[in-house]
Amino acid sequence: MDKQTEFVLRTIEERDIRFVRLWFTDVLGTLKSVAIAPAELEGAFEEGLGFDGSAIQGFARVHEADMLAMPDASTFQVLPWRGEVNAVARIFCDINMPDGTAAFADPRYVLKRALSKAADMGFTFYTHPEIEFFLFKEQPEDGQSPIPVDRVGYFDHSPRGIGHDFRRSAITMLEAMGISVEFSHHEGAPGQQEIDLRYADALTTADNIMTFRTVIKEVALEHGVFASFMPKPFTEHAGSGMHTHMSLFEGDRNAFHEPGAPYQLSKVGRSFVAGILEHAPEITAVLNQWENSYKRLAGGGEAPAYVCWGHNNRSALVRVPMYKPGKGNSTRIEIRSLDSACNPYLAFAVLLAAGLKGIESGYELPPGAEDDVWSLTDAERAALGMRQLPQSLDQAIAVMERSELVAETLGEQMFDFFLRNKRAEWDEYRKQVTSYELAKHLPVL
Repeated sequence: MDKQTEFVLRTIEERDIRFVRLWFTDVLGTLKSVAIAPAELEGAFEEGLGFDGSAIQGFARVHEADMLAMPDASTFQVLPWRGEVNAVARIFCDINMPDGTAAFADPRYVLKRALSKAADMGFTFYTHPEIEFFLFKEQPEDGQSPIPVDRVGYFDHSPRGIGHDFRRSAITMLEAMGISVEFSHHEGAPGQQEIDLRYADALTTADNIMTFRTVIKEVALEHGVFASFMPKPFTEHAGSGMHTHMSLFEGDRNAFHEPGAPYQLSKVGRSFVAGILEHAPEITAVLNQWENSYKRLAGGGEAPAYVCWGHNNRSALVRVPMYKPGKGNSTRIEIRSLDSACNPYLAFAVLLAAGLKGIESGYELPPGAEDDVWSLTDAERAALGMRQLPQSLDQAIAVMERSELVAETLGEQMFDFFLRNKRAEWDEYRKQVTSYELAKHLPVL
């Protein structure tokens, strides 16, 4: 038994923790949870906890249903919203097959596999997400428009506004679970909030994002409101993104930093950006996996819809932030298309794979975009060589289907399931008669 496992078992006994929740996600990023008694945890560490994988989205077919949830002791945390009496803890799990091999349908394993490839190239992948979401007065009835908790905007300070108390409670709870927060503020749309997590390695960040979503929803319930990570709940307001800063390190050295280079961005950094740009259309279905995601990308403003990069250009798909003198380790790039409803394990895996492909193949970075991309005409964007990102889930699936990079990164089983699931979602979506159609056409046709 390793020291980390011993620490977990000792802590559970000392703090009189009554239940331990084992967490993992399905292919779509939905959190799964099973509670076990503390007395069973040592056995789970050694042998895993068996479950029916065929009942989980995309995990297994019926004839190969038996799977094992293997707790990762390094992810142990007490759930602060459950209180000190009869306390509850959580541990993230890796999913194995009965013979002890990793399950190819486990999103956490997909990311671990991508990180292992980066490690073989000498790199550690770090990410820092800026997570946006909405607070509504209550969960609306099916098909009803939600009501935001306020009517203030970007960085607004609203006396006695619920957002202040909410963000303070959420941050306190996140930090109690060892998740460090860098910034928080009101975003541009009514009821919209943003909380930015500190830099961490990509696997830790993905685990933190899954925890973050749960914490936000729990704190919202405590405050008598409803939280949603839906990418675009309002036609007239901006949607919720998850702008993510990324960098590669070689040991303690930032591989993206090169003194004297344009924007202090090294050849490794430039090739990484070029890889993301080259493969952006084919990874979009993973970064923006819901039909509603494309309403955000079509909304203009700071939601990118075209493949380009820019220095401090917030309309570009990839932004290279301003270099701060003497802070080479902070050199990074920012991808701006992700929304906060993606599966973070798969999203980070395909982003890393695209960037590493750019490094391996020596992709050259095209000229950056200096203008507001949304203000350009189609002809001007075409002259600058800007391709359009997929404009719907249907288009994104069609591009992804032809991608060797995504197939290799996700693995055959997950790749096939993801495509089947998203095709079914699109087929269901395109058959719907919307309130827009009824309002526009019913009275006059």
